[in-house]
Amino acid sequence: MPSSSTTIISKCTIYPDHKSSIKTLKLSVSDLPMLSCQYIQKGVLLSYPPYSVDDFITSLKRSLSTALAFFPALAGRLSTDPDGHVHIVCNDAGVDFIQAKARHLFIDDLISPHLDVPDCVKGFFTLDRMLSYSGHSKPLAAIQVTELADGVFVGCTVNHAVTDGTSFWHFFNTFAEICKGAKKITKSPDFCRDTVFNSPAVLKFPAGGPKVTFSGDEPLRERIFRFSREAILKLKSRANNGNFLEILGRQCNDSWKVVDGDTNSFLKNKAAEISSFQSLCAQLWRSVTRARNLSPTKTTTFRMAVNCRHRLDPKLHPYYFGNAIQSIPTLATIGELLSRDLHWGADLLHKNVVAHDDNTVRKGIANWESEPRLFPLGNFDGASITMGSSPRFPMYDNDFGWGRPLAIRSGRANKFDGKISAFPGREGNGSVDLEVVLAPETMDGLLSDGEFMQYVSVSE
Repeated sequence: MPSSSTTIISKCTIYPDHKSSIKTLKLSVSDLPMLSCQYIQKGVLLSYPPYSVDDFITSLKRSLSTALAFFPALAGRLSTDPDGHVHIVCNDAGVDFIQAKARHLFIDDLISPHLDVPDCVKGFFTLDRMLSYSGHSKPLAAIQVTELADGVFVGCTVNHAVTDGTSFWHFFNTFAEICKGAKKITKSPDFCRDTVFNSPAVLKFPAGGPKVTFSGDEPLRERIFRFSREAILKLKSRANNGNFLEILGRQCNDSWKVVDGDTNSFLKNKAAEISSFQSLCAQLWRSVTRARNLSPTKTTTFRMAVNCRHRLDPKLHPYYFGNAIQSIPTLATIGELLSRDLHWGADLLHKNVVAHDDNTVRKGIANWESEPRLFPLGNFDGASITMGSSPRFPMYDNDFGWGRPLAIRSGRANKFDGKISAFPGREGNGSVDLEVVLAPETMDGLLSDGEFMQYVSVSE
């Protein structure tokens, strides 16, 4: 494994190039539970720029200043008022910008096939292990640019109580778009706070603020598993008991895309069939659970984060800025999950996702309001899997001016045994990469699981 050492060259604060017209934004019932989560850390690996790194740094700083004017919440700080409500104060306090070097590292060191993700990637991010509650005194966002021997890595760190994945990638995409030379951004954020997620409920914190809900010190292995469109369609056909083979051959009918503009057909099929992503999740659930070698009578949980923007009636703005997510837990006994076929587990996931409609979202909000609480992130019983991120997110749209990223990587934040993150595959067309974090012995078991590995194109 390559050395993990990264040298910090400089650090400064970047301010918005225009003062914010927004004064405060109250945290919602979807934002508040994230205050005990660590900051989101995601970044893009790029080939070496066609000009000097110093010129690239200058361009990034200027573009970041412009982007922050469109996203003033990220340049602010958190504040708790006397009644206990937490707000983002859009005071233009700025974000951190860090320039670093790791010239001993090459692109191939980071994306070599058949190896775990090297620890050196963790050094490409700042605000490490920072809880979102710390946004009361720390910046709500930071950018770190690390120069490699033959490339650069742009790491973006954002407070999780301020953004979910949708808003995170909206900001990151806009930042890249401006750096590429856009004079006008294509998608403006919506800062409306007149939504069902707004609430008078108060979340009380212990003295000194919340603590992280998982240890963070357990030994872990992290690996990227790549699934081609063809492999996922095979999984989907198997999950649907082969009933949709003709449909799969006729359409690129991935669950995260409307195909050929046929919205009505898409929605009808979506409700009727187990989706590509649900099929992949079910296979992962089975294989990781088998690798853990737990008692058949024990209950296992597969937890998925879902975007509620389009599930509400009326829908939220697609670029509503903030958290608009809820967690869907699906439970089964280990014995039943492993003794039944793939369809059985996939159907459980599918029915739960389809049932998560406007009524379910509102019930979840009401339930939280009756008992305000932080989100308990972690694997408390040793039998859980938590799926985060999404193959829908436009991660490879982060073109800073000379081409799409070579890979997406994340930092140390919010990782524990059973934490999975889904990324779109770089080749697009319905391919998916799964970032899988597991206990070392469980990872060994997963790598030797033939039912799972037959669908893996390349494991990185």
